[in-house]
Formats: sequence, structure tokens, C-alpha cells
Amino acid sequence: MTEEEKNTQASETPPAETHAAPPSVEEELKECKDKYLRLLAEMENTRKRLQKEKLEMNRFSIENLIVEFLAPMDNLENALKFTHQMSEETSQWAMGFQMILTQFKDILSAHGIIAFDSEGTLFDPHKHQPIEVEETETVPEGTIVKEFVRGYRSGDRTIRPARVKIAKKPNKNQENKE
Repeated sequence: MTEEEKNTQASETPPAETHAAPPSVEEELKECKDKYLRLLAEMENTRKRLQKEKLEMNRFSIENLIVEFLAPMDNLENALKFTHQMSEETSQWAMGFQMILTQFKDILSAHGIIAFDSEGTLFDPHKHQPIEVEETETVPEGTIVKEFVRGYRSGDRTIRPARVKIAKKPNKNQENKE
């Protein structure tokens, strides 16, 4: 065999080291379609998450605003407790203020904000903020003896905890020392 024949034969035979065959057009199309669908799903999930976060931010901002209005409403309610001690003319004014207070409460309930009473119930750290503790044997330990400030909730979420006085069993050691 001549040198030329050897070179021709060598160029015709495939090299010993073969490279991976390039992906076919269909495989490449399938891969691109898969990537596209994943990106589309990811964008949809992101859009839903952002929409949910926006709704939550709106709800929290409204609830925070309402909480700021609760203190003046409490003061108005406390002031109106003394209408029986007022003169006839002042009582007429108080009746008008009572109507305004009722309108405020109606607006709150229309937005799902409701007050809850705590006196006589068991202490719940999610709904109550303890202000005082009273040692007594007349009620079971952990019972709310007095409510200083009414609590409010929106659905199942407490937006302002009630400020309360809680019953506690008397300490036996202190009684023996006295």
C-alpha cells in the first residue's frame, strides 16, 4: 500500500474517539418546551404570591388603622357610662354621642371586626394581655376577674388583645407566715 492509499483509508475511517452525537431537533425542541413551561409556571406562582402579599398588606394596614381608632372609641364609651349622673341637657348630648359610638361599632362589625368579652373566661395568651394578678380562692386559677380594656378580633385573628386582671391561687407559705 502506498502512502496515498494509507492517508485516504485513514481519513475514511472514523476516529477511535467518538463525540456524543448532537441532540436531534426534536429533543432540543422538547427541552426548550419543558424550560418554557417551567418558567411559565414559576411566573404564575410569583404572580399569585405577590397578589396574596398585597392583599395581606392591605388587610394589616386597615387593621392597624382601626386599632388606632379603638382607643378614642374606648374613651367615648367610658365617658358615656356616667350619663346617669348628668343633667337633663347634658344627657341629651350624651344620647347623640351614644348614636355616634353605635355607628362606629356598626362600621367595625361590617368589616368583620368584633369585640369580645373576657370577664369570667379562662386566660388565653393569644387573646388577652395580663395587667394585674389577683390572689383569690373564689374563682379558679387563670380565670379573668376584670377586663380593663376590651379586646377586638378580625375573623380568628386578634387585632387588639383585651387587657385583663387574672385570678391566682393564694400562696400558702405567705399565709402561714402572717
